Amino acid sequence: MSEAPHLLFETVGNVGVITFNRPDNYNALTGEMLDLYLEALEACRVDTNIGAIVLTGAGKAFCGGGDVNNLGDNNKPKEPTPLLDIKNQFWEGLHRIPKKLAEIDKPVICAVNGPAYGAGVDMTLQCDLRFAADSAKFRITYTEFGLVPGNGGTYFLPRIVGESKALELFWGAELFTAQEAKDWGMVTKIFPREELLEKTIEWAQGVCERAPIPVRLIKRAVKQGLNADLNTSLDLISSHMVITRTSRDHAEGIKAYIEKRKPVFTGK
Repeated sequence: MSEAPHLLFETVGNVGVITFNRPDNYNALTGEMLDLYLEALEACRVDTNIGAIVLTGAGKAFCGGGDVNNLGDNNKPKEPTPLLDIKNQFWEGLHRIPKKLAEIDKPVICAVNGPAYGAGVDMTLQCDLRFAADSAKFRITYTEFGLVPGNGGTYFLPRIVGESKALELFWGAELFTAQEAKDWGMVTKIFPREELLEKTIEWAQGVCERAPIPVRLIKRAVKQGLNADLNTSLDLISSHMVITRTSRDHAEGIKAYIEKRKPVFTGK
């Protein structure tokens, strides 16, 4: 019997649903999984029928991070791995994912269905929003293994919870709950585990039914604004306002409001 693919991809309504699919291994990351994830993200990016993306895990865990069976490979007695090759394992492997996500201006929501550890936490941070099961737990374990966060964590986490809290979580390597993550702003919604995926897709579909041009421009403006001064941000948003105010969807929104009906947006 052939092994099941390490990642599943399907479309539910206008939502692309991506599932890490190694439930017997805590959905630990593999090269195959990363390749399939990259392909799924690109498919979502170019498909005009997909307005939002949901990422989740199969089984009881979201993602346990790197595969423990491969830990310490670079220290095993053998010909030493050239240092540049180690760097490129990240730059040309794991790092393809946050770089691809940076190209996508559609909403990306992570449905954290269970434990997320190490690089698995980083995978959640790369998404725009994190909804979690009430039973989900997180642990940033790098310092326990003598490593640094290699999957974008030091970029994303301080922007979400602030510098001091991020350093505490990185250094302490302590387990924390979905409710604690929500208290810090890392998670924005919590659902019972059995309802999480359905509720997340439902919420994402609701966003897909909003006017798609401003949905995507708002994401661009927020992301770019994090690295811009006030004047640059205001200059950018005024340009976005030109686009939205002259769109057919803006006219449709006003018309639907006057006629007391639900607007039908076309993304034009």
